[in-house]
Amino acid sequence: MKDIHTGNLATALDSVLRGVTEGPARVPGVVAMVTDRESDIYSGAAGERRVGGTPMTEDTVFAIFSTTKAITGTCALQCVEEGLLDLDAPAKDYAPAIGNLQVLEGFDADGRPRLRAPKSDVTTRQLMLHTGGFGYDFFNEMYKRMAEEHGQPSVVSGTRAAIETPLLFDPGTKWEYGTNIDWVGQVVEGIRGKRLGAVMRERVFDPLAMDEIAFTRTDAMKDRSATIHARGANNALTPMDDFALPDDPEVDMGGHGLYGTVPEYMKFIRMWLNDGNGPKGRVLKPETVDWAVKGALVPPQKVTMLPGVIPSLSNDAEFFPGLGKDWSYTFMVNREEAPTGRPAGAIGWAGLANSFYWIDRATGVGGYWATQILPFGDPTSFTGYLDFETAVYKAIHNG
Repeated sequence: MKDIHTGNLATALDSVLRGVTEGPARVPGVVAMVTDRESDIYSGAAGERRVGGTPMTEDTVFAIFSTTKAITGTCALQCVEEGLLDLDAPAKDYAPAIGNLQVLEGFDADGRPRLRAPKSDVTTRQLMLHTGGFGYDFFNEMYKRMAEEHGQPSVVSGTRAAIETPLLFDPGTKWEYGTNIDWVGQVVEGIRGKRLGAVMRERVFDPLAMDEIAFTRTDAMKDRSATIHARGANNALTPMDDFALPDDPEVDMGGHGLYGTVPEYMKFIRMWLNDGNGPKGRVLKPETVDWAVKGALVPPQKVTMLPGVIPSLSNDAEFFPGLGKDWSYTFMVNREEAPTGRPAGAIGWAGLANSFYWIDRATGVGGYWATQILPFGDPTSFTGYLDFETAVYKAIHNG
């Protein structure tokens, strides 16, 4: 990567952070960071952890939601490297409960679910690519109805019942974003014989010196946690003081359950920029990293817009509308250069409370943008993130 004038970069990015935390459509607070292969080259915080409260700081703890997924995927890839996981074997070989799930075809005249056996077993490869058959109730009308009429729990409950849900279609027949990676976590637990959080600590967090990241917060982490806010009418912000991912969950939810700080996640991003290597040891082999970041959907499977069917949780949301997008193990891959300057083949994703990250291995740069606001696809936070990424590539191209 060509040299970046870090002073100019900081000025530009500080302006973006300041802009999103001021004015009538503000977000409460934001922490954002950028790294190259060696170290963080920008770190900034603006706004407050809770409206009217403590200022946001770079060591603020966030519920990182679906940015958990890539860490779970990393644990699964390690199992593949060790010959312990066959991605194309039935996932029930490792997580037996998934073998009991049926396909939801619809509802009968009395509103009862119509269920049938799937035409094939779900595989871990399908789970990692989001073609396993699972969805989310905030992106899928059938799951929403199962929640409203049949008591299907929300995934934020951290319960086993929240993932032991019907399939929405036969495995491998289409792409739909959902609880697939929670099941990947169950596969990893079946292989390792311990909780997913313990596997992550031993095999990802310790080698990367990632300390303050976990499914259950320490008291110190709780003290520095940002509050999730709801965006209401006329851009009003309401602190959701009673809404949080559970500490000590029944299930370590590999799809969304982690709490962490942005500086800790940057260490994970650097591992991917450095071919799987970390400061205290190797996490993945270079050849694993190389194939894991490549899009692997089989046409006509494709990454689609996420329809926000529960407006309080998500707007309709899509990265780079009109550009082709693929899915890898376990990231979104943009097939074409994005309007931000992100090149084709880069990877990234997001978390429900409007956190976003990207990893550009070709250029050697990555970043993370963290806010705590619902619904997903918040216009101010999402646009601010895109402005943030754009400013990074502008600095790279201008030297």
